[in-house]
Amino acid sequence: MLAAQYLADAPKLDTGNTAWLLASSALVLIMTPGLALFYGGLNRAKSVLNMMMMSFSCIGLISVLWLLYGFSLSFGTNSDSGTNDWIGSFSQYLGTKTFISEIWGVTDAAPNGIGIPTYVILAFQMMFAIITVALISGGISDRAKFGGWVLFACGWFTLVYVPVAHWIWGGGFIAAKLHALDFAGGTAVHINAGSAALALALVLGKRVGWPKDGFRPHNVPMVALGAGLLWFGWFGFNAGSELTADPITAVAFVNTQCATAAALLGWVIVEWIRGRPTMVGASSGAVAGLVAITPACGYIAPFASVLLGLVAGAVCALAVSLKYRFGFDDSLDVVGVHFVGGWIGSLWIGLFATSTVASPAVLGAGLAHNGLFTGGGLGQLGRQALCSGIVSVYSFTLAYVLGWVIQKTIGFRASTEAEVDGIDVAEHAESGYDLSSAGGGGTGAFALAGVGKPTSTQAAAGTPAPADAPDAAKVAG
Repeated sequence: MLAAQYLADAPKLDTGNTAWLLASSALVLIMTPGLALFYGGLNRAKSVLNMMMMSFSCIGLISVLWLLYGFSLSFGTNSDSGTNDWIGSFSQYLGTKTFISEIWGVTDAAPNGIGIPTYVILAFQMMFAIITVALISGGISDRAKFGGWVLFACGWFTLVYVPVAHWIWGGGFIAAKLHALDFAGGTAVHINAGSAALALALVLGKRVGWPKDGFRPHNVPMVALGAGLLWFGWFGFNAGSELTADPITAVAFVNTQCATAAALLGWVIVEWIRGRPTMVGASSGAVAGLVAITPACGYIAPFASVLLGLVAGAVCALAVSLKYRFGFDDSLDVVGVHFVGGWIGSLWIGLFATSTVASPAVLGAGLAHNGLFTGGGLGQLGRQALCSGIVSVYSFTLAYVLGWVIQKTIGFRASTEAEVDGIDVAEHAESGYDLSSAGGGGTGAFALAGVGKPTSTQAAAGTPAPADAPDAAKVAG
């Protein structure tokens, strides 16, 4: 939904809409710890903390950058020229400049009377920025230096996420000129992050032993818990993107549930046909459905959301195997789930969007954006494809350049020794599962964490080196 249209001055505060968006903001925030659990469980035990740190570091880094300049460049407008096609204002909300003395928030409502303080919209959009950057990390697990990741996250947020958010939600050219639709982030979040994950997977290369050695999820209950938190938080992600509590909010809420449930079934059916249904598959299918319904949840009828979920679950279940065919090591299937699922959801708008669900005024462009199967012809489908293509190419290109520069300067890929022994110990001096009685990282801790041999410090302390537990084939792959 276009947030820029709600940032103008208006006379009064609507407490109901404000409370709903505050709650939605908290729901979206909890998705990032949920993602950390989901990714962490899918990862190997000896690098689970590094994987989770990538998500948690985004909460710290992106929150501050969003407040300093991200919000202004994404949603700010110039008082003289209005909205810019390519980037927002460098001054309107920079460091909260225009309302730093307005503690109450005079800019507290929108022209259509939704009455939400600017701070609340800032917070809601902040949570989107956080999880978008965190999603990328799943493509490079087991082999990335933490310092390189933090530098990349800062650069990609600034050069890619902020402009794309403006193009799609802040009144930029994709919304204002192209009239492509993205209700809650199919292109701005999932295609954007999936493209970047593919680029980084190519820059960093394959993990040691991939694909010959399997890389099985080390903690399936953790995967399921993470998926459950993502599902829970996603209602704020999608339904909250209407920015008000109204009938479209209800449609987005119902569509989110129905599409996700259907995608879970679609993925499990594919697994069952190929062998046996798995908990990892059910969790991954749910995430695929959440991704696919995100851009379309406020534009399609519930029956179309069920069809979307079934298609997305089945297609994404098949798409995760593409990395073996094309030889790129997307560790946790960010490309197969988020990139492919985002494309499916974006194109679904061009097939099934209907003005009977969202009126032309709500759609924001003054047009009745009906899809191919709802009387609208091919026009909207073409706009959705063009928008998705633009974001894919832009994000991939900038992510590849950023990753390559970091690799050639400070180094992005962890050393082979650190990767084999365990990045948790090498990068963070701790392990995920310390069950020793002394609590000091004894043999049991390193064995359970999958660490092959001790570091030089541990060797000096007399810590023996347990053997690595062999990895099995990844269930969902």
